[in-house]
Amino acid sequence: MNPFKRFFPLKEDFRSPFSRDRDRVIHSSSFRRLEYKTQVFINHEGDYFRTRLTHSLEVAQIARTLARALNLNETLAEVIALSHDLGHTPFGHVGGDELDRLLKEDGFHNGFEHNFQSFRVLTKLEKRYKEYDGLNLCYATLEGVLKHSQPYPKSFYPKEIEQMFMLDFHPSLEAILVDNADEIAYISHDIDDGLKYKLITIDDLKSSTLIQKAIKSVKDEGLFEDEQLFRHRLVAAIIKILVENTINYSKPFTAKHANDKPLVSHFKSEQKLPIGLDPQLQKELKELKKTLFNKLYWHEAIVKHMYAGKICVQNLYRAFMDESKLLPKRQKELLQIRPKHRVVADYIASMTDRYALKLSQEIYGIKF
Repeated sequence: MNPFKRFFPLKEDFRSPFSRDRDRVIHSSSFRRLEYKTQVFINHEGDYFRTRLTHSLEVAQIARTLARALNLNETLAEVIALSHDLGHTPFGHVGGDELDRLLKEDGFHNGFEHNFQSFRVLTKLEKRYKEYDGLNLCYATLEGVLKHSQPYPKSFYPKEIEQMFMLDFHPSLEAILVDNADEIAYISHDIDDGLKYKLITIDDLKSSTLIQKAIKSVKDEGLFEDEQLFRHRLVAAIIKILVENTINYSKPFTAKHANDKPLVSHFKSEQKLPIGLDPQLQKELKELKKTLFNKLYWHEAIVKHMYAGKICVQNLYRAFMDESKLLPKRQKELLQIRPKHRVVADYIASMTDRYALKLSQEIYGIKF
Protein backbone atom coordinates (compact mmCIF):
# COMPACT_ATOMS: atom_id res chain seq x y z
CA MET A 1 0.00 0.00 0.00
CA ASN A 2 1.33 3.41 -0.98
CA PRO A 3 1.44 5.49 2.24
CA PHE A 4 1.04 8.71 0.23
CA LYS A 5 -2.06 7.46 -1.57
CA ARG A 6 -5.19 9.58 -1.24
CA PHE A 7 -8.66 8.26 -1.77
CA PHE A 8 -9.56 11.01 -4.22
CA PRO A 9 -7.31 12.57 -6.89
CA LEU A 10 -5.52 15.73 -5.79
CA LYS A 11 -3.59 18.41 -7.61
CA GLU A 12 -0.07 18.73 -6.28
CA ASP A 13 1.03 21.99 -4.69
CA PHE A 14 4.12 23.38 -2.95
CA ARG A 15 3.57 21.28 0.19
CA SER A 16 4.59 17.71 0.89
CA PRO A 17 1.72 15.19 1.19
CA PHE A 18 1.89 14.99 5.00
CA SER A 19 2.23 18.78 5.27
CA ARG A 20 -1.06 19.11 3.40
CA ASP A 21 -2.60 16.59 5.81
CA ARG A 22 -1.37 18.56 8.81
CA ASP A 23 -2.75 21.83 7.45
CA ARG A 24 -6.15 20.28 6.76
CA VAL A 25 -6.36 18.88 10.28
CA ILE A 26 -5.36 22.17 11.93
CA HIS A 27 -8.00 24.08 9.95
CA SER A 28 -10.78 21.59 10.74
CA SER A 29 -13.68 22.35 13.08
CA SER A 30 -12.98 19.22 15.12
CA PHE A 31 -9.46 20.37 15.90
CA ARG A 32 -10.67 23.77 17.15
CA ARG A 33 -13.24 22.14 19.41
CA LEU A 34 -10.46 20.31 21.27
CA GLU A 35 -9.79 23.60 23.08
CA TYR A 36 -12.85 23.02 25.26
CA LYS A 37 -12.73 19.26 25.67
CA THR A 38 -11.55 17.79 28.96
CA GLN A 39 -8.23 16.01 29.23
CA VAL A 40 -8.43 15.12 32.95
CA PHE A 41 -9.54 18.36 34.59
CA ILE A 42 -12.62 20.38 33.60
CA ASN A 43 -10.95 23.31 31.88
CA HIS A 44 -13.24 26.09 33.07
CA GLU A 45 -12.20 25.31 36.66
CA GLY A 46 -8.88 27.01 35.99
CA ASP A 47 -7.06 28.64 33.10
CA TYR A 48 -3.95 26.54 33.64
CA PHE A 49 -5.39 23.06 33.05
CA ARG A 50 -4.51 21.17 29.89
CA THR A 51 -7.28 20.43 27.42
CA ARG A 52 -7.42 18.01 24.50
CA LEU A 53 -6.01 20.78 22.33
CA THR A 54 -2.98 21.59 24.47
CA HIS A 55 -2.42 17.86 25.00
CA SER A 56 -2.43 17.26 21.22
CA LEU A 57 0.09 20.07 20.72
CA GLU A 58 2.37 18.64 23.42
CA VAL A 59 2.13 15.15 21.91
CA ALA A 60 2.99 16.59 18.49
CA GLN A 61 6.04 18.39 19.89
CA ILE A 62 7.36 15.23 21.59
CA ALA A 63 6.55 13.08 18.55
CA ARG A 64 8.46 15.44 16.28
CA THR A 65 11.47 15.34 18.61
CA LEU A 66 11.44 11.54 18.64
CA ALA A 67 10.97 11.24 14.87
CA ARG A 68 13.77 13.71 14.16
CA ALA A 69 16.19 11.94 16.49
CA LEU A 70 15.34 8.54 15.00
CA ASN A 71 15.51 9.77 11.40
CA LEU A 72 11.82 9.08 10.74
CA ASN A 73 9.25 11.25 8.97
CA GLU A 74 8.74 14.17 11.33
CA THR A 75 5.69 15.60 9.55
CA LEU A 76 3.88 12.26 9.46
CA ALA A 77 4.44 11.89 13.21
CA GLU A 78 3.18 15.44 13.73
CA VAL A 79 -0.07 15.06 11.80
CA ILE A 80 -0.90 11.74 13.50
CA ALA A 81 -0.29 13.38 16.88
CA LEU A 82 -2.47 16.38 16.06
CA SER A 83 -5.26 14.08 14.86
CA HIS A 84 -5.16 11.30 17.43
CA ASP A 85 -7.72 12.77 19.85
CA LEU A 86 -10.22 14.27 17.40
CA GLY A 87 -12.74 11.53 18.18
CA HIS A 88 -12.80 12.01 21.94
CA THR A 89 -16.11 12.90 23.55
CA PRO A 90 -16.56 15.70 26.08
CA PHE A 91 -15.50 14.85 29.65
CA GLY A 92 -12.50 12.74 28.71
CA HIS A 93 -12.54 8.96 28.75
CA VAL A 94 -15.55 8.81 31.05
CA GLY A 95 -17.69 10.41 28.33
CA GLY A 96 -16.55 7.90 25.74
CA ASP A 97 -16.99 4.97 28.12
CA GLU A 98 -20.52 6.08 28.94
CA LEU A 99 -21.45 6.56 25.29
CA ASP A 100 -20.06 3.09 24.55
CA ARG A 101 -22.14 1.60 27.38
CA LEU A 102 -25.33 3.33 26.28
CA LEU A 103 -24.99 2.21 22.67
CA LYS A 104 -24.33 -1.41 23.61
CA GLU A 105 -27.12 -1.35 26.19
CA ASP A 106 -29.52 -0.33 23.42
CA GLY A 107 -28.36 -3.22 21.25
CA PHE A 108 -25.93 -1.31 19.04
CA HIS A 109 -23.02 -3.71 19.44
CA ASN A 110 -20.53 -1.51 17.57
CA GLY A 111 -20.48 0.80 20.59
CA PHE A 112 -18.05 3.71 20.69
CA GLU A 113 -14.24 3.67 20.46
CA HIS A 114 -12.32 6.93 20.30
CA ASN A 115 -9.56 5.85 17.88
CA PHE A 116 -12.12 4.69 15.35
CA GLN A 117 -14.12 7.85 15.98
CA SER A 118 -11.04 9.96 15.21
CA PHE A 119 -10.71 8.01 11.96
CA ARG A 120 -14.39 8.67 11.17
CA VAL A 121 -13.94 12.38 11.86
CA LEU A 122 -11.15 12.50 9.28
CA THR A 123 -12.88 10.35 6.65
CA LYS A 124 -16.59 10.99 7.08
CA LEU A 125 -17.70 13.62 9.61
CA GLU A 126 -15.62 16.61 8.54
CA LYS A 127 -17.04 18.13 5.35
CA ARG A 128 -14.71 20.33 3.29
CA TYR A 129 -15.34 19.16 -0.27
CA LYS A 130 -18.45 18.99 -2.42
CA GLU A 131 -17.52 15.69 -4.05
CA TYR A 132 -16.73 13.63 -0.95
CA ASP A 133 -16.76 13.51 2.84
CA GLY A 134 -13.70 13.83 5.06
CA LEU A 135 -10.40 15.64 4.63
CA ASN A 136 -8.89 13.36 1.94
CA LEU A 137 -5.75 12.50 3.93
CA CYS A 138 -2.93 10.12 3.03
CA TYR A 139 -3.17 6.42 3.79
CA ALA A 140 -0.31 6.51 6.33
CA THR A 141 -1.93 9.40 8.21
CA LEU A 142 -5.27 7.61 8.49
CA GLU A 143 -3.60 4.30 9.38
CA GLY A 144 -1.58 6.04 12.09
CA VAL A 145 -4.69 7.56 13.65
CA LEU A 146 -6.63 4.30 13.47
CA LYS A 147 -3.79 2.14 14.80
CA HIS A 148 -1.62 4.43 16.92
CA SER A 149 -2.38 2.47 20.09
CA GLN A 150 -2.63 -1.29 20.59
CA PRO A 151 -4.49 -3.56 20.27
CA TYR A 152 -5.46 -2.65 16.70
CA PRO A 153 -8.05 -5.32 15.79
CA LYS A 154 -11.59 -4.32 16.77
CA SER A 155 -14.36 -6.80 16.21
CA PHE A 156 -16.83 -4.04 15.38
CA TYR A 157 -14.72 -2.37 12.66
CA PRO A 158 -16.32 -2.67 9.22
CA LYS A 159 -14.76 -5.48 7.22
CA GLU A 160 -13.53 -3.14 4.51
CA ILE A 161 -11.68 -1.05 7.11
CA GLU A 162 -10.09 -4.14 8.64
CA GLN A 163 -8.89 -5.28 5.23
CA MET A 164 -7.82 -1.90 3.84
CA PHE A 165 -5.79 -0.94 6.90
CA MET A 166 -4.58 -4.47 7.70
CA LEU A 167 -5.28 -4.48 11.40
CA ASP A 168 -3.17 -7.60 11.87
CA PHE A 169 -0.06 -5.51 11.18
CA HIS A 170 1.70 -2.69 12.99
CA PRO A 171 1.35 0.80 11.51
CA SER A 172 4.31 3.02 10.61
CA LEU A 173 7.06 3.55 13.14
CA GLU A 174 5.92 7.17 13.25
CA ALA A 175 2.49 6.05 14.50
CA ILE A 176 4.09 3.85 17.16
CA LEU A 177 6.20 6.82 18.28
CA VAL A 178 3.03 8.92 18.62
CA ASP A 179 1.65 6.32 21.01
CA ASN A 180 4.80 6.69 23.12
CA ALA A 181 4.70 10.50 22.86
CA ASP A 182 1.05 10.42 23.98
CA GLU A 183 2.00 8.53 27.15
CA ILE A 184 4.95 10.80 27.92
CA ALA A 185 2.83 13.93 27.41
CA TYR A 186 -0.16 12.95 29.54
CA ILE A 187 1.92 11.54 32.41
CA SER A 188 4.06 14.68 32.67
CA HIS A 189 1.32 17.27 32.25
CA ASP A 190 -1.12 15.48 34.57
CA ILE A 191 1.57 15.64 37.26
CA ASP A 192 2.10 19.32 36.45
CA ASP A 193 -1.63 20.14 36.69
CA GLY A 194 -2.08 18.01 39.81
CA LEU A 195 0.79 19.70 41.64
CA LYS A 196 -0.24 23.18 40.50
CA TYR A 197 -3.74 22.81 41.94
CA LYS A 198 -2.58 20.86 45.02
CA LEU A 199 -4.51 17.71 44.19
CA ILE A 200 -1.28 15.80 44.79
CA THR A 201 2.04 16.63 46.42
CA ILE A 202 5.59 15.71 45.53
CA ASP A 203 5.62 13.50 48.62
CA ASP A 204 2.70 11.54 47.11
CA LEU A 205 4.91 10.68 44.15
CA LYS A 206 8.15 9.80 45.91
CA SER A 207 7.37 6.10 45.99
CA SER A 208 8.09 6.14 42.24
CA THR A 209 11.65 5.34 41.18
CA LEU A 210 11.18 7.46 38.08
CA ILE A 211 10.14 10.47 40.17
CA GLN A 212 13.11 9.95 42.46
CA LYS A 213 15.42 10.16 39.42
CA ALA A 214 13.69 13.34 38.26
CA ILE A 215 13.88 14.91 41.75
CA LYS A 216 17.61 14.16 41.95
CA SER A 217 18.11 15.79 38.55
CA VAL A 218 16.33 18.97 39.67
CA LYS A 219 18.17 19.11 42.98
CA ASP A 220 21.43 18.79 41.08
CA GLU A 221 20.46 22.09 39.45
CA GLY A 222 20.46 23.68 42.92
CA LEU A 223 16.69 23.87 43.43
CA PHE A 224 14.73 22.85 46.53
CA GLU A 225 11.27 21.31 46.72
CA ASP A 226 9.65 24.35 48.32
CA GLU A 227 10.70 26.64 45.45
CA GLN A 228 8.05 27.54 42.87
CA LEU A 229 10.38 26.71 40.00
CA PHE A 230 10.90 23.17 41.30
CA ARG A 231 7.61 21.93 39.80
CA HIS A 232 8.46 23.20 36.33
CA ARG A 233 11.91 21.67 36.41
CA LEU A 234 10.53 18.39 37.76
CA VAL A 235 8.11 18.05 34.84
CA ALA A 236 10.86 18.94 32.37
CA ALA A 237 13.11 16.31 33.97
CA ILE A 238 10.42 13.63 33.65
CA ILE A 239 9.98 14.40 29.95
CA LYS A 240 13.73 14.43 29.37
CA ILE A 241 14.25 11.04 31.05
CA LEU A 242 11.43 9.41 29.05
CA VAL A 243 12.30 11.00 25.70
CA GLU A 244 16.03 10.23 25.92
CA ASN A 245 15.36 6.64 26.96
CA THR A 246 12.89 6.16 24.08
CA ILE A 247 15.46 7.45 21.59
CA ASN A 248 18.32 5.33 22.94
CA TYR A 249 16.25 2.14 23.16
CA SER A 250 14.57 2.56 19.75
CA LYS A 251 17.51 3.79 17.67
CA PRO A 252 19.08 0.38 16.88
CA PHE A 253 15.78 -0.87 15.46
CA THR A 254 14.90 2.26 13.47
CA ALA A 255 18.44 2.43 12.06
CA LYS A 256 18.20 -1.20 10.95
CA HIS A 257 14.97 -0.47 9.07
CA ALA A 258 15.94 2.98 7.78
CA ASN A 259 15.32 1.95 4.18
CA ASP A 260 11.76 0.76 4.92
CA LYS A 261 10.36 4.24 5.64
CA PRO A 262 7.54 4.97 5.82
CA LEU A 263 7.10 1.56 7.39
CA VAL A 264 3.47 0.69 6.72
CA SER A 265 1.97 -2.71 7.57
CA HIS A 266 5.28 -4.54 7.56
CA PHE A 267 5.35 -6.36 10.92
CA LYS A 268 2.65 -8.56 12.39
CA SER A 269 0.93 -6.89 15.34
CA GLU A 270 1.69 -9.77 17.70
CA GLN A 271 5.40 -9.03 17.27
CA LYS A 272 6.86 -6.97 20.08
CA LEU A 273 8.77 -4.20 18.36
CA PRO A 274 11.69 -2.63 20.27
CA ILE A 275 10.19 0.85 20.03
CA GLY A 276 9.62 2.92 23.17
CA LEU A 277 11.11 2.67 26.64
CA ASP A 278 13.52 -0.01 27.77
CA PRO A 279 11.85 -2.71 29.92
CA GLN A 280 13.18 -1.37 33.23
CA LEU A 281 11.98 2.20 32.70
CA GLN A 282 8.69 0.89 31.32
CA LYS A 283 8.23 -0.94 34.61
CA GLU A 284 9.02 2.25 36.54
CA LEU A 285 6.52 4.20 34.44
CA LYS A 286 3.86 1.59 35.11
CA GLU A 287 4.47 2.01 38.85
CA LEU A 288 4.14 5.79 38.50
CA LYS A 289 0.84 5.45 36.61
CA LYS A 290 -0.50 3.24 39.38
CA THR A 291 0.38 5.97 41.90
CA LEU A 292 -1.34 8.60 39.74
CA PHE A 293 -4.50 6.52 39.51
CA ASN A 294 -4.63 6.11 43.28
CA LYS A 295 -3.64 9.64 44.24
CA LEU A 296 -4.78 11.86 41.35
CA TYR A 297 -7.25 10.36 38.88
CA TRP A 298 -9.49 9.06 41.67
CA HIS A 299 -9.27 12.32 43.63
CA GLU A 300 -12.69 13.39 44.90
CA ALA A 301 -12.60 16.70 43.02
CA ILE A 302 -11.97 14.97 39.69
CA VAL A 303 -14.41 12.11 40.27
CA LYS A 304 -17.17 14.61 41.10
CA HIS A 305 -16.80 16.46 37.81
CA MET A 306 -16.40 13.28 35.81
CA TYR A 307 -19.59 11.87 37.31
CA ALA A 308 -21.44 15.04 36.34
CA GLY A 309 -20.08 14.62 32.80
CA LYS A 310 -21.21 11.00 32.72
CA ILE A 311 -24.77 12.00 33.70
CA CYS A 312 -24.70 14.78 31.11
CA VAL A 313 -23.83 12.31 28.32
CA GLN A 314 -26.57 9.95 29.54
CA ASN A 315 -29.17 12.72 29.50
CA LEU A 316 -28.26 13.96 26.04
CA TYR A 317 -28.21 10.47 24.55
CA ARG A 318 -31.62 9.55 25.97
CA ALA A 319 -33.14 12.88 24.96
CA PHE A 320 -31.97 12.63 21.33
CA MET A 321 -32.91 8.98 21.03
CA ASP A 322 -36.38 9.67 22.45
CA GLU A 323 -37.02 12.85 20.47
CA SER A 324 -35.06 13.36 17.25
CA LYS A 325 -36.67 16.78 16.76
CA LEU A 326 -34.22 18.05 19.39
CA LEU A 327 -31.38 17.49 16.93
CA PRO A 328 -30.06 20.37 14.78
CA LYS A 329 -30.92 20.60 11.08
CA ARG A 330 -27.72 18.91 9.87
CA GLN A 331 -28.20 15.89 12.16
CA LYS A 332 -31.85 15.58 11.08
CA GLU A 333 -30.70 15.42 7.47
CA LEU A 334 -28.15 12.73 8.34
CA LEU A 335 -30.91 10.59 9.84
CA GLN A 336 -32.04 9.93 6.26
CA ILE A 337 -28.76 8.23 5.35
CA ARG A 338 -27.25 6.98 8.63
CA PRO A 339 -28.54 4.95 11.60
CA LYS A 340 -30.08 7.13 14.30
CA HIS A 341 -27.87 5.82 17.10
CA ARG A 342 -24.74 6.67 15.11
CA VAL A 343 -25.95 10.17 14.25
CA VAL A 344 -26.72 10.80 17.94
CA ALA A 345 -23.37 9.39 19.09
CA ASP A 346 -21.47 11.44 16.50
CA TYR A 347 -23.25 14.61 17.58
CA ILE A 348 -22.57 14.09 21.28
CA ALA A 349 -18.95 13.11 20.63
CA SER A 350 -18.39 16.33 18.70
CA MET A 351 -19.52 18.56 21.59
CA THR A 352 -17.27 20.54 23.88
CA ASP A 353 -17.73 20.13 27.63
CA ARG A 354 -19.36 23.51 28.08
CA TYR A 355 -21.74 23.07 25.15
CA ALA A 356 -22.82 19.62 26.37
CA LEU A 357 -23.50 20.98 29.88
CA LYS A 358 -25.39 23.99 28.50
CA LEU A 359 -27.53 21.86 26.18
CA SER A 360 -28.33 19.34 28.90
CA GLN A 361 -29.38 22.17 31.20
CA GLU A 362 -31.64 23.64 28.51
CA ILE A 363 -33.34 20.29 27.86
CA TYR A 364 -33.73 19.10 31.45
CA GLY A 365 -33.57 22.32 33.45
CA ILE A 366 -30.75 20.82 35.54
CA LYS A 367 -27.58 22.78 36.26
CA PHE A 368 -24.46 20.65 36.69
